[in-house]
Amino acid sequence: MLVNKIKIALQYMMPKHAISRLVGKFAAAEAGWLTTKAISKFIKAYDINMAEAKLKNATDFKTFNDFFTRELEDGARTILDDPNTVCYPVDGAISQQGPIEQGQLIQAKGFNYSLETLLGGDKATAAPFQDGEFSCIYLAPKDYHRIHMPITGTLREMIYVPGDLFSVNPLTANNVPNLFARNERVVAIFDTAHGAMAMVLVGATIVASIETVWGGTITPPAGTDVFRWQYPAEGASEITLEKGAEMGRFKLGSTVVTTFAPNMVKFNQAAGPETVTRLGEHYADLIKTDESA
Repeated sequence: MLVNKIKIALQYMMPKHAISRLVGKFAAAEAGWLTTKAISKFIKAYDINMAEAKLKNATDFKTFNDFFTRELEDGARTILDDPNTVCYPVDGAISQQGPIEQGQLIQAKGFNYSLETLLGGDKATAAPFQDGEFSCIYLAPKDYHRIHMPITGTLREMIYVPGDLFSVNPLTANNVPNLFARNERVVAIFDTAHGAMAMVLVGATIVASIETVWGGTITPPAGTDVFRWQYPAEGASEITLEKGAEMGRFKLGSTVVTTFAPNMVKFNQAAGPETVTRLGEHYADLIKTDESA
């Protein structure tokens, strides 16, 4: 459709970083009645279910970011406690999921993108996930925007990858090549008892910033350099997060791409593209091996 072509063309033309940083400043500001009004309009526009939030009224939040990253009421989500399963890390909808074949992930019909590029351009980082599985979940504006652990893992590396800030909605995913491997993103690599897992938090238009529980707000550095942080596998500085624990959050936006090592998981067969996900529900089954049994 012509309208969709125009929407995509405008995304290529608009100053996405400048707009996103400007929106980010407002989202972080304590602007009193203006913040409250913006939150109220957002709740109405996207039909957000505030009954499941710990704080339920627009006036309860000092900033738009506080509202957007709102905490859920105790008991609003149940984490599947079966040790042989992986749970959904976010509320959202599956975009694509399946095998990583010849180093490629499916973005949409006719579009693939590179695993190595997605994870920051280093072959050694991508190697544990070659021939593994991936899943991409899109978070709509109405969704809960904190990200949780699908399985218990120990953090080994965090990578900030600079890039574009295209929207990550379904329209853009179907029309912009290499979308998730070209947008700004934060990659977290974990060791688990069943193999390696990477969680890629993908930025998007007006995503002011991405936060992790161990590093706080990951402020996009100036320039085009990839930044890497290494973490110890054991000792007092070890960062191990239990299944269901919060690992990060989006301040507006976005998408989470999770990659798993080969022969590690078998996705829930009842789920596929456009399946609605809820934090804590059945994502995949762990494949038992001699080492993990």
